[in-house]
Amino acid sequence: MKAKISINTIFTDIGGVLLTNGWDRGCRRKAIDIFKLDPEETEERHHLCFDTLEVGKLSLDEYLDRVVFYKKQSFTRKKFKDFMYDQSKPFPETIELVKRLKKQYNLKVAVVSNEGRELAEYRIKQFRLHELADFFIVSSFVRFRKPDADIFRIALDTAQVNAKEVLYLEDRPMFVQVAQSLGIHGLRHTDYNSTCKKLEKFGLK
Repeated sequence: MKAKISINTIFTDIGGVLLTNGWDRGCRRKAIDIFKLDPEETEERHHLCFDTLEVGKLSLDEYLDRVVFYKKQSFTRKKFKDFMYDQSKPFPETIELVKRLKKQYNLKVAVVSNEGRELAEYRIKQFRLHELADFFIVSSFVRFRKPDADIFRIALDTAQVNAKEVLYLEDRPMFVQVAQSLGIHGLRHTDYNSTCKKLEKFGLK
């Protein structure tokens, strides 16, 4: 007889699950078109320093100094940063789903996400993510980023739960696999309806 899975904690990513991605390739393409940036140079500079931004060793302004404002531009830094922030949009159904599960099953909820500090703080405040999450294990806060398994270990230590009691919602297969390697139940999120069906397997309806 298959043992019943007992979940008392949800770990969830932000980008791709609760909100759109904060600063992905699509966002950068839009920025390159709108602000008339050099595509090759912008992407090369981005990839050289983005990991450093996400582990909190580079501020957003320092990132922009290296990627955009390394030369004089015809637009202001504020205009570009406003554009970056405006790329974030919510997935209301998924946000409400996590809120409902938390209340219905008395679950702990933790955000486990790779994001630069300024963008993460904006997204948490703008979309009121503190209303669904008990705590935030963000790469720029803890200085580890997925796929480093230590970010999940920090989340487990902070939640003070056993890995087998945790369900992790994540849109990227590799990160699901890393979580699973620690004994966490990984659920790859692709869309609201399929996630609802997958949740039923864990006794969460």
